[in-house]
Amino acid sequence: MTLNLQLPNANGELARYTLRNSAPAKLPARNVPFNRIVYSAAHVVANPYAAIDPWLQCAVDWDQTIAYRQHLWSLGMGVAEAMDTAQRGMGLDWPTSLELIRRSLDAAKDVPGALLASGCGTDHLVLEDVRSIDQVIAGYEEQMEAIEKLGGTLIVMASRALARVAKSPADYEHVYSRILRQARQPVILHWLGDMFDPALKGYWGSENTEAAMSTAIGIINANPNKVDGIKISLLSKDKEIAMRRQLPSTGGTDGKGVRMYTGDDFNFPELIAGDGFGNASVHGHSDALLGIFDAIAPCASAALAELALGHVENFRAILEPTVPLSRHIFSAPTRYYKTGVVFMAWLNGHQRHFTMVGGQQSTRSLLHLSELFRLADAAGVLQQPEQAAHRMKVLCEMHGVGN
Repeated sequence: MTLNLQLPNANGELARYTLRNSAPAKLPARNVPFNRIVYSAAHVVANPYAAIDPWLQCAVDWDQTIAYRQHLWSLGMGVAEAMDTAQRGMGLDWPTSLELIRRSLDAAKDVPGALLASGCGTDHLVLEDVRSIDQVIAGYEEQMEAIEKLGGTLIVMASRALARVAKSPADYEHVYSRILRQARQPVILHWLGDMFDPALKGYWGSENTEAAMSTAIGIINANPNKVDGIKISLLSKDKEIAMRRQLPSTGGTDGKGVRMYTGDDFNFPELIAGDGFGNASVHGHSDALLGIFDAIAPCASAALAELALGHVENFRAILEPTVPLSRHIFSAPTRYYKTGVVFMAWLNGHQRHFTMVGGQQSTRSLLHLSELFRLADAAGVLQQPEQAAHRMKVLCEMHGVGN
């Protein structure tokens, strides 16, 4: 079947586009244990029928939100819950985040081997009222206690409040040492670059990446048995590899070293495949905690199965065509990448509508979404091309484009 539609191009002109891949994308191989630990940071599905003011209040469609997590688990993915992909700090407040974590933990009990870790931060604090490091510590402790009481594993998220009040690297060392000492089990640390959140500029006490990295490594070296790994999202493979090679070779969850979880949505295939440094060491590759895996989950699962079988070229052949799509979704302003992730979920039939918590569906233009559609087609990640084409036509018509 030939599927075509009119889409705006880079010149702002309408042009007829014919889908390259009009057959459903192939599903991944099943029952192949991955040789990488993989988390997909998962999005939330908004409830468009709630009687709220979308920019001011938060309403979640819990059934479809949890169904998407079950979809990710069925593909062998872990779920990184209530992170920035779930619009944490951009529409998803702390009370709703905690309810999301509770529901996901409950759902995980019904899925053998389900991997789930949850974001713990300080986003319930009113930034303008935060004056001291002790307030930041208390903020982290409040969320830690709530998540651990539910039985959750922690991802200690970067804190806007800490970035606001910290005066030196020593302040970061003080906060993180306090938090890590109290953690019941090893946590994943979280370094989100300011391209994702401008309020995090200068995190770890310096705008110089090497200096910031040194502070973070020092904190991990002082607490290796309390840190499972660190996720960094700096969109620089060289910086990630440099930090990966400095992580302790002991400690972590299994005693075999602190892991690097790539958050690099620009260079993830080569970082996950690895460079062989340290032979079989965990420091020869990155594990993954990625927002893009929400959008390309079946494709990522198929690639990871190939990697586990030792078929590195097949792994690359599946994943590398998705890199242009990922770079587009995460293009500047990067913090609006969530719109592309949810758009992909809508195209692929995982939700009935293209609306988002906080009205964030408006953060990307029709031109951006049209190019996203073309790149998704080229990457072979449209699971139901006929439905996706129909939905893209509906979106175009809403913007005055006839099809």
